[in-house]
Amino acid sequence: MDLDVQNYVRTLALRSPGHVRVGPFTVRYNADWPIPPVNYAVPDHAASPTADDIRALVEVFREKDRLPRLEFLPSCAPDVEPALLAAGFTVERRAPLLACTPDALVTPPVPGITFTVVSDEAGYRAAAGVQHTGYGFEGEPTEGEIGGLRSVVEGGGVAALATDDTDGTPVAAGSCSVPVEGLCELTGVAVAATHRRRGIGAAFSAFLTAKAFDAGCRTVWLEPGDADVERVYAAVGYVRVGDKTDMSLT
Repeated sequence: MDLDVQNYVRTLALRSPGHVRVGPFTVRYNADWPIPPVNYAVPDHAASPTADDIRALVEVFREKDRLPRLEFLPSCAPDVEPALLAAGFTVERRAPLLACTPDALVTPPVPGITFTVVSDEAGYRAAAGVQHTGYGFEGEPTEGEIGGLRSVVEGGGVAALATDDTDGTPVAAGSCSVPVEGLCELTGVAVAATHRRRGIGAAFSAFLTAKAFDAGCRTVWLEPGDADVERVYAAVGYVRVGDKTDMSLT
């Protein structure tokens, strides 16, 4: 499963507009959205980069005015982390990977909340707005956030919005990314501060996961933000299948 996920991430990087191949790396570059989570490099399977490879990689990021950054599964390229550490990179985060299959999915009900798949500009903006504020940012969502949801749907993924039945207020949003060989990633799930600890996040995640299965995916995977979030996903059928490392050079 870990190799499947690594191949998935690399394939999306190769499909991204403006991606760059440098040595044993593929750089995923987002020209409209400079945040680190959408600008990173992925190593080839079993990559063993040289110091020159890493210098060339850093140069690509600097030329594009992006933070030099990688996301990878150490089990698929064990030589990468030592080489990056030797070049001055540091570990940003180590995260578990969770995955769910159709036979394991649990779909808990949440009375008073309606889940809807979005596929138009109004829906993208509403969903991006929930994600923007749900992750602690002020003001309106950026065009990059809105465009990211649009790209997911146009590529064959699914984006969704949860609304409160009392007044139609958007209260949760998220997406399942573009499918690749039966895999997709559940990502960007956010619940409005006013509606947390009511089971909405778990039920909404299950709704999105079910939609991905309906579209033909055999496995949905994700990275939980912390141990508490991991327990939320475990409650709807996700299990731990591996570990992922993010590294950067400041």
